[in-house]
Amino acid sequence: MKQNVVDVLMFLFEHYIGDDIEEETHESARDLAEIRLEELGFPQMAINKAFDWLEDLAELQDIAELTPITSTAMRVLSQEELTLLDQEGSGFLLHLEQTGILTPLTRELVLDRVLALDTQVDMEQLKWIVMIVLFNHPGEENAYAWMESLVFDEGLDYIH
Repeated sequence: MKQNVVDVLMFLFEHYIGDDIEEETHESARDLAEIRLEELGFPQMAINKAFDWLEDLAELQDIAELTPITSTAMRVLSQEELTLLDQEGSGFLLHLEQTGILTPLTRELVLDRVLALDTQVDMEQLKWIVMIVLFNHPGEENAYAWMESLVFDEGLDYIH
């Protein structure tokens, strides 16, 4: 089975992210997570890219707070974004924004993280990316809870 960066991110999120880890144990927690991922057969390159992806997301959160985005702007996806997201995925992002789950800012963070993967993502992977972005963005607790139920409750669906 081919493991990719999104698989590593999904595993990390399910098993490690959100655990209250004191700052001085952060490095040792990362080391333990890396060892566990290697034991499970994840390739080292995917593990490293996943940790880089999460670190970049944390940096973007700080920068994004300073960048105002007007809610009246119409967002058109670039050709590169359309290549990485299929029609269902781009429609899903539009749906999330129209229902207030994503703000223009969190939408841009999701798109940035999709581009950072540099590979086409399917619907399940996109849901996980959205959930990870919302979890890491302050003030998005309700939106995160909605996405969490969508990811973990297969019976829920959205209307497009």
